[in-house]
Amino acid sequence: MRALLPGHGASRGSALGRARVRLPHVLEVAEQHVRPDQIDDEVGRLHAAVEATRAEMHSLRARLHGALAKEVGEFLDLHALLLDDPELLQGLDELIRTGRYTADYALRLQRDRLAAVFDGMDDAYLKSRMDDLDHVIGRIHAHLHQRAPDAPAVAGEILVSDNVAPSELAELQQHGVVAVVTAAGSALSHSAILARSLHLPLVVGNAQALQKINDGDVLLVDGATGEVVVDPDPDDLRRYRERLREAAREARELGRLRSKPSRTRDGIDIALWANAESLEDVANAHALGATGVGLYRTEFLFLQQRELPSEEQQFQVYRDLVLGMGGRPVTIRTLDLGADKADRAGLVVGDEENPALGVRGVRLSLAHPGVFDTQLRAILRASNYGPVRVLVPMVSGREEMLEVRRRLQRAALQLRKQGHEIAVQLELGAMIEVPAAAIALHGFVDVVDFVSIGTNDLVQYLLAADRNNDALGELYSPLHPGVLRLLRHVIRTGAEHDIPVAICGEIAGDAALAPILLALGLREFSLHPATLLEVRKAIRDVDFGDLQARTDKLLQARDRAGIERWLKAAVAS
Repeated sequence: MRALLPGHGASRGSALGRARVRLPHVLEVAEQHVRPDQIDDEVGRLHAAVEATRAEMHSLRARLHGALAKEVGEFLDLHALLLDDPELLQGLDELIRTGRYTADYALRLQRDRLAAVFDGMDDAYLKSRMDDLDHVIGRIHAHLHQRAPDAPAVAGEILVSDNVAPSELAELQQHGVVAVVTAAGSALSHSAILARSLHLPLVVGNAQALQKINDGDVLLVDGATGEVVVDPDPDDLRRYRERLREAAREARELGRLRSKPSRTRDGIDIALWANAESLEDVANAHALGATGVGLYRTEFLFLQQRELPSEEQQFQVYRDLVLGMGGRPVTIRTLDLGADKADRAGLVVGDEENPALGVRGVRLSLAHPGVFDTQLRAILRASNYGPVRVLVPMVSGREEMLEVRRRLQRAALQLRKQGHEIAVQLELGAMIEVPAAAIALHGFVDVVDFVSIGTNDLVQYLLAADRNNDALGELYSPLHPGVLRLLRHVIRTGAEHDIPVAICGEIAGDAALAPILLALGLREFSLHPATLLEVRKAIRDVDFGDLQARTDKLLQARDRAGIERWLKAAVAS
């Protein structure tokens, strides 16, 4: 019988398929014991399952490429670190040896112990790491019984679950899954961001999904509206076919914009930079006519190996990046690691109580000057092959930027003395993610050449709302009057000092929000290549002067509803 289940659209696209329902993971294992003479064998069985899990994740990691190597690999690396956690492994061994429990029951007891610790934490981010622990323990438990953990859905199916980890999405798509529906989740989570880059329809926050959907039900999923139709009727199927035809038509129209300028109706040129993690992204950015690379993430070099990358390793990667853009500027972001990301080389502090506010970004770089200087030297050497800009993450204020500039100048002097050819001058920029840096930008705008606003972190710090916390999904939103006022302040400060300002967070790639950013005065967007043509179309459809005339009314909006009404009126004009 037909049923309409509302949710939140997280990744656009329509899909029709049969449901594969995956119930929330619960490790239901009865208490069982082994004889004293079986203890060593049981410990060995557990260790073999752990090693099989480690090998499985390593195999998946090796198969990743392009943007997935960064987005998915980051979570796989975190899971690999959990497997090496002595708190987990030693506790398991002790339970088997002292309690004579089976490996299965020891796994359940240790999981419950650690869950109690996580639940007692005040920090929402650390609490959310329980999902990662459950994912790892589920894989170990599966290998104890020599079965595939959470057998993936098959081609043409739609996964329905309580939530989905970023590390799963690539596998799901490779197996032909056409969409994902989750009961929990946020449209701004890491999983949602990755789903959009994969063009995999995703609906989150569909509270009735697990109660109303059964295995094998035919589902119609709309990743834009968040609607899920169970057992669609002929009218639903007709509308679905119409949406597919409309999507194909839009794709053809967007394809025609590949060589068109990003120019508003009244002739204002807008720069569209590309965010990139791989040479594949760089090639796409070049083909789509991007202004250049506005954000190249370098941390994947540090995440993929157990030792720190050498200057030569980094230089070759940065050089190939610069060559790939064929003379267009490339913005290389310096190392942005912290305790919230897996670090196999042991560079970061692993036991920070609040890693999101800890030693990360430029703070970590300045705490390890030798590592930072090596990276700066590699970037400088790459500048001999084309225009390069340096972007510094997690900046708090003037002192940090002055120290980075001193180190950059000293590295340049050393390289020239050693006979290296490098650019005469590199532009140095600050990434604005810390609210204090945004508010006090006037205090250090004279020591930067450009500014890039990282809205993903800026919004969560400004609203004190973790974007990965499902319970705060409605609160975490860039459409908050305080967020827009702060963005306006940064953009205006840059204009007053003739300093270019770009936005490189997720909202820059949301074509629906382009009129708001243009109204705030933004002239430079930095976004994933997958959304570049959509944003270009949105820019070409509006009048910059008309949006500027509406800015005061936008900033007078008192709540999200008021901002959405402004946007609707602006688009209709």
